[in-house]
Amino acid sequence: MPIYEYKCNKCGEDFEKLVFGKQTVQCPKCNSADIKKKMSTFGMSGVEKPFAGTSSGCSTCSKGTCTSCR
Repeated sequence: MPIYEYKCNKCGEDFEKLVFGKQTVQCPKCNSADIKKKMSTFGMSGVEKPFAGTSSGCSTCSKGTCTSCR
């Protein structure tokens, strides 16, 4: 049951909607079906280390990443 983000092309309202299957989506402000799904990002909590390829850089040495920087 994903939550999608939408923007209404008629009134400009930004909104989120929990969508089940091929359910049709309408703007909650003006009830228009002329909407566009927005590209969404996702967040993660509780992640202690950066993911591969996402170096945060190291300010105490020249390696870029090391265990003393974390």
